[in-house]
Amino acid sequence: MEPIIAIVLALIGYALGSAKLINQGNEALVERLGKYHRKLKPGLNFIVPFIDQIVMEDTRREQVLDIKPQNVITKDNIYLEVDAVVYWRITEIEKSFYAIDDLQQALSNLTTTTLREIIAQNSLEETNMSRANMDRRILDQLNPITRDWGVEIIRLDIQRITPPESVRKSMEEERAAEIKKRALISEAEGERQAAIKKAEGTRTSMEIISEVLRSHPESKDLLRYLIAQDYVQASQKLGESNNAKIVFVDPANSTDMFQELIAESVNREEDVKTSGNGNGAN
Repeated sequence: MEPIIAIVLALIGYALGSAKLINQGNEALVERLGKYHRKLKPGLNFIVPFIDQIVMEDTRREQVLDIKPQNVITKDNIYLEVDAVVYWRITEIEKSFYAIDDLQQALSNLTTTTLREIIAQNSLEETNMSRANMDRRILDQLNPITRDWGVEIIRLDIQRITPPESVRKSMEEERAAEIKKRALISEAEGERQAAIKKAEGTRTSMEIISEVLRSHPESKDLLRYLIAQDYVQASQKLGESNNAKIVFVDPANSTDMFQELIAESVNREEDVKTSGNGNGAN
């Protein structure tokens, strides 16, 4: 009876020692007698105790690597402080274990070197304006190398580019000047559009007047009178001002206008006198 119990206990111990549970999203590497044997998938797996050994278990999910602020120099010799974030994942767990010793340190060093190299090829203005382009260029240089490590760089985000204080002040002044310039251009464009609209309105009015005069020639005298009346009223308003004014009148065009005004005024005075005498006689 005792040998049977011993055998049962041995089988139970063997089963417990050989059963390995791998969590979802992870994979594990198994070595047999010190040599790579196979890869364990998520779920319940069995190995040979004392012969097989799990040497690594890691996730296949996306991971984040924070690149600490780095001092870099641009093509126009301006020192910048740049920090970034790298999103990556393991595609082949056996390569990530056997092809590189310290994977995360290697990724950090490679990304930092490539980041400095790319920024050194751009001026400060290009660096600020083309971050997305630089991100793609860095990925294009990183992935051919990290592929041999069983790693895919999914994306790289340059979080912050910090120039020196003097450069920041100059950039702020430049942006302020650019905003002012745009405001002046917008104002000038608005005035131009207003002038165009006014000219179009004047042209439309002249076309209407011309059409009326062609259709009704007898309205010319009325038109002359109205224009002359507006001119005199404008002159009177100028005269009412406390400031001294000199009004220049085009002699070539003013004779008929004033003759009509004088005649009209005389007629009005005569009408008033006639009306007054008539009332007095009554």
